[in-house]
Amino acid sequence: MRSDLVFTAMTHVSNRYLLVKLAAKATREFHRPNTFVKDTLNDVLFRFGRTNPIPISTIEPSPEFMDHRAAA
Repeated sequence: MRSDLVFTAMTHVSNRYLLVKLAAKATREFHRPNTFVKDTLNDVLFRFGRTNPIPISTIEPSPEFMDHRAAA
């Protein structure tokens, strides 16, 4: 069952190490006392499979930042 959740979550996060890092962080955030950690992890993986856990940033670097990087 969990392997299905992992493979579904891999559609949004192609790097498996990043997926583990994000899942561990989300599990620590969402875990409630008196519940099983495995149930929380399954819920996190289910949510990752339905939505993209990596936010798409719309902020573009400023031109001043680009000039400093080119000079270095």
